Amino acid sequence: MDEPKQGDTSKPFDISKREVWRAYQKVRENKGAPGVDRVSLEDFEKDLKNNLYKIWNRMSSGSYFPPPVRAVPIPKKGGVRILGVPTVVDRIAQTVVAERLGPRMEEIFHDDSYGYRPGRGAIDAVRVCRQRSWSHDWVIDLDVAKFFDTCPHDLILQAVAANTDQKWILLYVKRWLVAPLQLPDGSLQARELGTPQGSAVSPCLANLFLHYAFDAWMVRTWPSVRFERYVDDAVVHCASLWQACLVRASIAERMSEVGLQLHPIKTKIVYCRDSNRRGEHENITYDFLGYTFRARAAVNKRTGREFSSFAPAMSRDKLTDKSHEVRRWRLHLHNNDDLADLAEWINPIVRGWMTYWGHFHRSVMYCLLQRVNAYLMRWARKKYRRLRGRKRLQAWWSSLVARAPRLFAHWSWVTDCGVAFAGR
Repeated sequence: MDEPKQGDTSKPFDISKREVWRAYQKVRENKGAPGVDRVSLEDFEKDLKNNLYKIWNRMSSGSYFPPPVRAVPIPKKGGVRILGVPTVVDRIAQTVVAERLGPRMEEIFHDDSYGYRPGRGAIDAVRVCRQRSWSHDWVIDLDVAKFFDTCPHDLILQAVAANTDQKWILLYVKRWLVAPLQLPDGSLQARELGTPQGSAVSPCLANLFLHYAFDAWMVRTWPSVRFERYVDDAVVHCASLWQACLVRASIAERMSEVGLQLHPIKTKIVYCRDSNRRGEHENITYDFLGYTFRARAAVNKRTGREFSSFAPAMSRDKLTDKSHEVRRWRLHLHNNDDLADLAEWINPIVRGWMTYWGHFHRSVMYCLLQRVNAYLMRWARKKYRRLRGRKRLQAWWSSLVARAPRLFAHWSWVTDCGVAFAGR
């Protein structure tokens, strides 16, 4: 379908067909599962022109009402996270609003807000956090308890109203905030607080709310204190334990004022101990955006001297999670696949891990990549009888790596299976 022309029929709300078209293109790029109506993106595209027209017609006339959001429980450490999956139609409508609000939010957002913003991302936040952890001895590792479930609707709406004069944006944000969740048993759960993770507009609303609730407040209240925030995940840097205690108490009070609460256990003060900072504290490590920050062995490139540097690497929780994922692949049962099939399947996944966690101390990942190799060896031994002996299998593996060193993405880093294969 060609991009629509701008000559739209007059409606109460000024929304162009081109905006809806571009929102659809963005939803298409992001893909995603069906919502409560079970209509997939492919189903929606069977009558694309009419379906997009209906969205535009309803939104521009004020008659668009969002359906319930499908609740999908996602296991996480210590509990379950509820992911909200809107319908394809709703994702497109939400994207129209998110795209309208985006430029205005970029004008006001703090430089150290990194979540869901063009031209910056999680790795930028981790990189800046690393640099500041070298120059500041203390860190407050902030954890807002159940942020997406408890952020108050009235303050979200105030934040939106402060940044748009378009009544239809506020109208639809109100409707999305109260759209019920449809639980796996089919029952509907009313929502008076929160904005579900998984929707196209939630990151936009969360960022806007936290800009006022945290970023702008920090600038006013603690102008000399630096921080990095990625949506509800934040790290604050302090010069002393005394300052860290004061700032933590102040932030806790501020969160209470805006209807939120710091997690009493997960929020902690951390001492960035390394070769130059030898004091003691109960917390000397913290996690941020899937990276664990702690003292790590390093070498001075100029002098060759070994020392410890407070630095990030892939967290143990993420290593464990990805190791379990590799196990769930059950590669050894894919006897009908050849090596090219396996590479086509797992390379995009493993390459994504390498791209994200390979920026800092990537050697921490080697045990995970060796595990992938061990399962590939197990696949080969099960598929080919002649490779069931250790020596033959090892010879075949060495020959394969030499012959096709780029077959698997992770072979650019690791080609052996380490201790993961010992005893097999």
